Amino acid sequence: MTGRGLLRYIEDLLRGNRPRPFRAEQTDVAELRTAIELRAARPGSGVPREEFVTQLRRRLATELADTPTWGATRIVGTRRQFGKGAAIAAAAAAVGAVVDHTLTAGRSDARPETGHAADTLTPTTGDWRTVAASEQLPDGAVRAFDLGTIAGFVHRTDGVARAVSGSCTHQGCRLLLDTTTRRLDCPCHTTVFAVTGEPLTHQLPVTPPPLPQLATREANGAVQVYAPPAST
Repeated sequence: MTGRGLLRYIEDLLRGNRPRPFRAEQTDVAELRTAIELRAARPGSGVPREEFVTQLRRRLATELADTPTWGATRIVGTRRQFGKGAAIAAAAAAVGAVVDHTLTAGRSDARPETGHAADTLTPTTGDWRTVAASEQLPDGAVRAFDLGTIAGFVHRTDGVARAVSGSCTHQGCRLLLDTTTRRLDCPCHTTVFAVTGEPLTHQLPVTPPPLPQLATREANGAVQVYAPPAST
């Protein structure tokens, strides 16, 4: 992720503060959405406050009134309008996902079958995307992947392939794989996670939540993760 405004926005969001507005670009939407989902995945986060949802809907309605008009040969509007609309749309979609998770908890058809449904991030719209060939992931192996819309680590333990998010649950910093210790290190605040997602060591006032699991399957000799579609 790049941009001081984006970093400040995500930091406020993950700390539970009211995020300060900034001029978002189209490329910021994926990072914003991931940060919102990580914040919502924290224990006790629950459903967003009714006041927040109401304000978000009002702001979205206002922004949509100024959204660029898409035509067959040209776009009418400013880059700033597009960026603001995209960022708010991402926030609205994430809030909807939190509410949907609360209403559909326990339903087997609410997300792909992974065996870790309660802790699994599953996008509203997505597809199965290959992150490694099965033969490239023997038992005990760990591989990093970046699909553009989501990044993480896939590992095989006791013969089963699973994947976790590649963003620290403290402030969203990108994790690094230590191949020697088979652990995931956060370069921002000396936090270490197991490849299964559990926090192992940290120097923070409060232990950060485990890394969210990503829906994973193995089919036709490939290990795949259910992820948002690549941007076109």
